[in-house]
Amino acid sequence: MKTFLLWLLLLALCAPLALLALILFPIVWLLLIPFRILGFAVTGILEFVKALFLLPARLLGGAK
Repeated sequence: MKTFLLWLLLLALCAPLALLALILFPIVWLLLIPFRILGFAVTGILEFVKALFLLPARLLGGAK
């Protein structure tokens, strides 16, 4: 009987949290899209700057 009551307590605590997570996950995902796009842009800019700095070495045959 004690085990059954513990399972009921676990269900009562975790079921609302699981439903809340199912509802909030898409909203959080949508809110984070601009930061993901910003991350792609920053990565692209940094790769471009890196390529500019390494261009003289590549032209001289240093990095392959």
